[in-house]
Amino acid sequence: MTTHEHSKETTHATQPPSRWMRLLAGGFKLAVAVLILVGAAAAYRYQIKTSPRAKRQPPPRQAKLVQVIPLEEGNCTTVVKAMGPVIPAQQVTLHPQVAGQIVELSDAIIPGGIIRAGEKIVAIDRRDYEILVQQRQADVANATKNLKIEQGNQAVARQEYELLGEVVAEEDQELVLREPQLASARAALESAQAALRRAKLDLARCEITAPFNAIVREKHVDLGATVTSGSQLVTLIATDETWVELKVPVDELKWLTIPRDNGETGSSVTIYNTLAWGKGRCRTGQVVRLYGELEPAGKFARLLVAVDDPFCLKDENRGRPQLLLGSMVQAEVQGATLASVFPVRWEYLRDNNRAVWIVGQDNQLEIRPVEIAYRGPEEVFIETGLSANERLVVTDIAAAVPGMPLRIAGAPDEKAEPGAGPG
Repeated sequence: MTTHEHSKETTHATQPPSRWMRLLAGGFKLAVAVLILVGAAAAYRYQIKTSPRAKRQPPPRQAKLVQVIPLEEGNCTTVVKAMGPVIPAQQVTLHPQVAGQIVELSDAIIPGGIIRAGEKIVAIDRRDYEILVQQRQADVANATKNLKIEQGNQAVARQEYELLGEVVAEEDQELVLREPQLASARAALESAQAALRRAKLDLARCEITAPFNAIVREKHVDLGATVTSGSQLVTLIATDETWVELKVPVDELKWLTIPRDNGETGSSVTIYNTLAWGKGRCRTGQVVRLYGELEPAGKFARLLVAVDDPFCLKDENRGRPQLLLGSMVQAEVQGATLASVFPVRWEYLRDNNRAVWIVGQDNQLEIRPVEIAYRGPEEVFIETGLSANERLVVTDIAAAVPGMPLRIAGAPDEKAEPGAGPG
């Protein structure tokens, strides 16, 4: 073989594949890739359909740890709280009934001085009145003498009339027997006796005594002063009893016992004045009357409460707090007793004070609507909606819903987690 022929064979052997062959090879590769992807997708889908699935369940609700108290049914007494000033039960300003100079003044006549009923407190110069009594006694003696003389004259005139035996008219007979003169003498004696009684009365009025057990509120005169019937001597306040004027909401009067007659007994009252007396100290009184009108704002009624021995002058009250006039005090008025009710503190009421939280069956929360019979300052009395020995939830729960599981603090089966607590 020649060199030229060998070169042609070599060129023909290294010639690249034709276009058709290239397309065929590329299509084959693409088909293989598609088959692989389709097979993988089918295998994945088969695996998803045949693999076991876990059921979706909501997470268990965690029980809330709460504190409870048992509900107790019983008879409860209503209490009405009020405030008011201390006012005098009796107050009088003494005036003399005769004129004269004050010659004696009791040492007790000083603001705050204590005076007993019947004690002499002021004496007016009595000498003029003693002289007047003597004059009136003389007048009585003279009138008595004149009456006796006239009685004698009438006896003589009657004897003369009977001896003469004359018949005269009835109106003339009175003159003959001196009956007008006798009547005048008797009237003169009665007038003299009345003047004597008046003189003795004025003499007695020279001594002025206390009309009741009292404390001196104000002194108006001093020793040596000249007074008349219009002069003020002393202002006295009774010490046996004082009054407290309480303002009570009108809708709470239904709980109270208010006397209508003097023989009736009103509601008992406990009186406090924490600022003046300290905590825990008190006095007691009783409701005696209800004012016949509301206070000016029209929202409150006014009760009158009587307190015995306000200044603690009796031995049994020594050391107790005094009720000073004009002071503002707090009071708790004991009202009617309600039977078969449940006392519940205000803070344990829910749903705008219309319901309470109760531990129901299976320790689940129950929101129980209730009816309130009495609303007091610290607690209410519930009459319907509850049963004895039920458990009242006293722990605040955020977003409370009926049926919420509860764990009772202190229960034998309660296992408190570290850091767990009520609320």
